[in-house]
Amino acid sequence: MSNPQVSIVMGSDSDLEIMREAGKALEGFGIEYEIDVTSAHRSPDRSADFARKAASRGIRVIIAGAGGAAHLAGVIAAHTILPVIGVPIPSTSLNGMDSLLSTVQMPAGIPVATVAIGKPGATNAGILAAQIIGVADTGIAKKLDAHKDKLAKGVEEKSKKLKESR
Repeated sequence: MSNPQVSIVMGSDSDLEIMREAGKALEGFGIEYEIDVTSAHRSPDRSADFARKAASRGIRVIIAGAGGAAHLAGVIAAHTILPVIGVPIPSTSLNGMDSLLSTVQMPAGIPVATVAIGKPGATNAGILAAQIIGVADTGIAKKLDAHKDKLAKGVEEKSKKLKESR
């Protein structure tokens, strides 16, 4: 991608199937993104360097997915002023609860916006990144309005179908 505004990172390439959902959401709003692997534990220097340099490369939001101890989003947030969205990955026998708690329980001063576990969370991370960008980009804001309208129309259609089937 020539000018990514969002960086999607994950602790392992085994998280790719889930984190692709964030990319799909961003694509729906026409937002360019990059995607990579970095680990808070296996490559801490790489993760810190990535976070420190992201803003100077034009990145506006970082989405970080990790499972297990799930410290990636927090480590990145400690090294940047960019908004960081954490996606807990269900990678252990705890079905992502460990990841959720590791991602959401940040100390005061180092915020990480945390979404739901797994694919729904990754989708919402992409939408939330679009909303953050949409604050200053009217084109993205209009696409977000259209997205909300589409959701509302979908509910109306389901309601109508349900009433007709009774």
